[in-house]
Amino acid sequence: MPNKTELHPRNQHSEGYDFARLVVDLPELEAFTTQNPVGLTTIDFQDARAVRMLNRALLKTHYNIEFWDIPPNYLCPPIPGRADYIHYLADLLGDSTKQDIPRGSDIKVLDVGTGASMVYPLIGQSEYGWHFTGVDVDAGALKSAQHICTSNTLDVTLRRQHVPENIFRGVIEPRDSFHITMCNPPFHASIEQANKGTARKWRNLGKGRSQKLNFGGQNAELWCPGGEIKFIATMVEQSIDFAGQCLWFTSFVSKKDNIQPLGRILKKANVADVRIIEMAQGQKTSRFVAWTYMNKRQRSSFLSGFGNNATA
Repeated sequence: MPNKTELHPRNQHSEGYDFARLVVDLPELEAFTTQNPVGLTTIDFQDARAVRMLNRALLKTHYNIEFWDIPPNYLCPPIPGRADYIHYLADLLGDSTKQDIPRGSDIKVLDVGTGASMVYPLIGQSEYGWHFTGVDVDAGALKSAQHICTSNTLDVTLRRQHVPENIFRGVIEPRDSFHITMCNPPFHASIEQANKGTARKWRNLGKGRSQKLNFGGQNAELWCPGGEIKFIATMVEQSIDFAGQCLWFTSFVSKKDNIQPLGRILKKANVADVRIIEMAQGQKTSRFVAWTYMNKRQRSSFLSGFGNNATA
């Protein structure tokens, strides 16, 4: 395991942002660059346009995405942290293939809440060639995601979740099989909590009392009744119905204090295995929880036949 102040070893962003290279690939980015107090090139992360342009450059330079954009006010996620989630999921699959990383479109991934940006399918397809099914409750997000797919001739399946209270029900079809489900759930229980959390982040970064939401975001992307813990608890409850169709269910967990109650919820669900995978970006540590209803033999069997697409 890498030192927990560092990104995953396969993460292309482990050395930080190479603005010189990014500007060459996307000259429009240069107008948004500035110098920090020690003379290094950066951008104003409170400027939504600058963050969007940085993401566009990162996706083009590192993941061969020629077109990428999102509508105003939708969540514009930080690419390095999202890439880490993908790489650790690859390691998780590797546990059942003698540490070989399964690659290719035979590996099926369900991205719950894929969003307007669709960053997980973009990164996962580029890095590992996996096939993604992106699900969202928001029609505007799916319209944006479809535009990105069409513009880049990407093969991503998009599905609308018509019942906001559901997560897997209504979008996992009887003939579906997924090796991984992944999700960045809404962190907060209310818009007031989201605003307070954002203000706290800006203060910690020395940015004063900015009222701007950190990286933007629609209501459904930022908060839901009961917050993160309730969302993941619902995910666990519904995962039981699809225990034989999905190898690993996973979800990002933003709050460390939620790990213990989630452990109790998963124990009651009688899962076969639970993993808490820590990730780090500088001084910040994040994590995701993974659970499966399959024992080791069943996991290997589920992944059998993919050895030809695997690489160490």
